[in-house]
Amino acid sequence: MLRLLIATNNKGKVLEIKDLLAGLGMTLLTPAELGIRLEVPENGLTYAENAAKKAVAFAQASGLPSLADDSGLEVDALDGKPGLHSNRFGPLPATDATRRRYLL
Repeated sequence: MLRLLIATNNKGKVLEIKDLLAGLGMTLLTPAELGIRLEVPENGLTYAENAAKKAVAFAQASGLPSLADDSGLEVDALDGKPGLHSNRFGPLPATDATRRRYLL
């Protein structure tokens, strides 16, 4: 059976990806399950570049095929911002809830 590493430390993303891939007959693993602690800088210029960087880094660390994503919130009224930098949007320290309040 194919083993696939979900290349994220974000528990919400893990659940989302597991739900999307359910029923495909793969063993879906997380970095935590494998004892991998890895933070990959998301400093690419596109979502695809950031996702590729994460997938490659986790694949190299685990020796397994890895799937990663990157996403952001793009608001038309803000000319697509915060976009790629959604995670760093708003005052620090930030949580999803404080970023949403700041955005509103």
